[in-house]
Amino acid sequence: MRLAPSLLRAAALVAFTALPALAQTREPIGRSTPTLTPAIRVGNLVFASGALPDTRTAGADTTIQGQTTSALTNIKANLEAAGTTIDNAVKCTVFLVDGADFRGMNEAYAKFWPSAPPARTTVVVKALVVPNAKLEIECMAAMPATWTARPQPWAFLRPPRWSKM
Repeated sequence: MRLAPSLLRAAALVAFTALPALAQTREPIGRSTPTLTPAIRVGNLVFASGALPDTRTAGADTTIQGQTTSALTNIKANLEAAGTTIDNAVKCTVFLVDGADFRGMNEAYAKFWPSAPPARTTVVVKALVVPNAKLEIECMAAMPATWTARPQPWAFLRPPRWSKM
């Protein structure tokens, strides 16, 4: 069976115009490097990269409570840069170097979500990439109900911002 060229063109046009609806726009948030983006928004979700506490500044609080507060403050800033808030966090993962720090981490963690905290997984790991860091926290958050995505047709065809292409 042979299809008429006009029918083939129509089918190709329908398929090509449907592509943007199928593709999700991946929008980097914050200052990206070739190996890390602080957060990425896809649809109405924001994925914040793992945040480490400030361990390099002189006088930085090295207790587990201080490091938890520092890491969550970084997460909060990344979520706000994406247009949402820490109150919209739906899932967090905490990587602890020492399981004995679980109680102290919870004390500081609860100050960010006094009621209805996000779902959470806590994992004890052997080490983190930053010396003296006692934990790393990553979170996923929803965009506010009033937020609507900016249409970006064909955005999936553009290379990432950091690309030299």
